[in-house]
Amino acid sequence: MGRKIRFGIIGCGVIAPSHANAIVGNDRAELVAVCDIVEEKAKDLQQKYNVPHYYTDYKEMLKRDDIDVVCICTPSGMHGDMTIDAANAGKHVFCEKPLDITSDKMTRMIEACRENNVKLGCVFQRRLMKEAIETKKALERGEFGKIILADAYLKYYRSQEYYDSAGWRGTWELDGGGALMNQGVHGIDLILWLVGDVESVFAKCETLARDIDVEDTAVALLKFKNGAIGVIEGTTSVYPAQDTRFEIHGENGSVIFSDSGFKQWRRVGDDTDTFPDVQSEKVGGSDDPTSISQLGHNLLIDDMISAVLEDRDPMITGESARKAVDLILAIYESARTGKEVFLK
Repeated sequence: MGRKIRFGIIGCGVIAPSHANAIVGNDRAELVAVCDIVEEKAKDLQQKYNVPHYYTDYKEMLKRDDIDVVCICTPSGMHGDMTIDAANAGKHVFCEKPLDITSDKMTRMIEACRENNVKLGCVFQRRLMKEAIETKKALERGEFGKIILADAYLKYYRSQEYYDSAGWRGTWELDGGGALMNQGVHGIDLILWLVGDVESVFAKCETLARDIDVEDTAVALLKFKNGAIGVIEGTTSVYPAQDTRFEIHGENGSVIFSDSGFKQWRRVGDDTDTFPDVQSEKVGGSDDPTSISQLGHNLLIDDMISAVLEDRDPMITGESARKAVDLILAIYESARTGKEVFLK
């Protein structure tokens, strides 16, 4: 057994246990310290996972020389500054989604990690869905021919109590957006990973059901750089929450899958669907943010460990992770201006 990679966690809220479980459950990792500005939260996480140290000031934690990787589990609008500070302290960074909420901050995060020769990984666990992996392989083989349509339906339920329970939720300043930036970003990342970059977008965003500053419902029309068109529908106001669903239609066939598995896999000339032989792992989280599957974080933490030990890029780099946020920001701009927005 080689040396263990030592972790610290900044932010001890809802998502922190997913990181802590992945770290303490990996025999190549050690959880050294946790931090939260609310001391009670930091102490609770410390005690639950038998962590040696806790802090209320993350900059003090970054001074430790026995931390290799820092997990950023704070509100979205704090990711940028904390990542830059961690990189400047010589720590690798494993950042929760979204990478940040502004283009400038994401650029600075990526540059800081590059300049300090540290890794920057991000959490988009839907890429690890077996259905997504099989679909990606088939698309790369050209199995469905030229892609015509590619759609993502991201219909979550979050009550008003959910937003009221934390002052940063549903705010432009720290959440950076609503149904798309917080919840839908996972599915937006996935459709981009599967189909490719977007050329332009035209969108409508509204706040229809919740007392929040940001959108709770959005629809966007996409033009992909490969010529395909598609739709993103995102909301946090549908009850009951629906399985997140992805539909990709090519000239030679179609594939549809959701949180509960494949719904269609059929090529021209087939009389029936021929589904890949995979065992679905439910992602969860559509109606309860605490119910997401642990598997994705386990695999991504393990990959981050390997990236550090092997001196390679993590599975989901900062450059890759920023694409979903850049698209969401373009959607917001289109909704504000009423115009089609072209991405760089």
